[in-house]
Amino acid sequence: MGGRSSQVRRQAPTAFTLIELLVVISIIGVLAGLLLPTLGRAKEAGRSTACLSNLRQIGLALQLYVDDHNNRLPYIRDRLVETNSAATNVPLDSIDIVLSNYLGNVRVLRCPSDRQRLFETTGSSYSWNNLLNGQPANDLSVLGLRFDPHQIPVVFDKEAFHKARGPKRGVNYLYADGHIKNLLAIEGTVKP
Repeated sequence: MGGRSSQVRRQAPTAFTLIELLVVISIIGVLAGLLLPTLGRAKEAGRSTACLSNLRQIGLALQLYVDDHNNRLPYIRDRLVETNSAATNVPLDSIDIVLSNYLGNVRVLRCPSDRQRLFETTGSSYSWNNLLNGQPANDLSVLGLRFDPHQIPVVFDKEAFHKARGPKRGVNYLYADGHIKNLLAIEGTVKP
């Protein structure tokens, strides 16, 4: 009788059951699923900021060009992706050629969000508003309508690279006065 009561009971070591482990893994999976879109948007926000910085540098290069060319905007034509073997002769140079001496490094013309590799195939991730070719920088008109420099974009993303940030934030625009917006908006009134 006394022998049994004097024995110390040993407890079995505790361990996770398979069910408990699966529940923990599924909770971690749900939390990761909730965080991934947020992390993707944050990553895209960083790339968009770098793209905005590139547009600012392009704006500065454009100002230097205008200063050197009697206050006139350059003549630029976007280089298109060749879809067939017959290449089209374009009489105007592309933005990477015209502004190369003013940019310092033509890699500025590459948007980090350019997943379609437009920079590699066309020389730039950005398009030029060719309606402004050769115009005086302080007297802009499009189709006979005059615009203030803060009303008209000169350079913009070729594609909606930043659409992950929202439908109205897909394309960045550099305006003739040097400011940048995500949304194309003709501000103010058009002067006759």
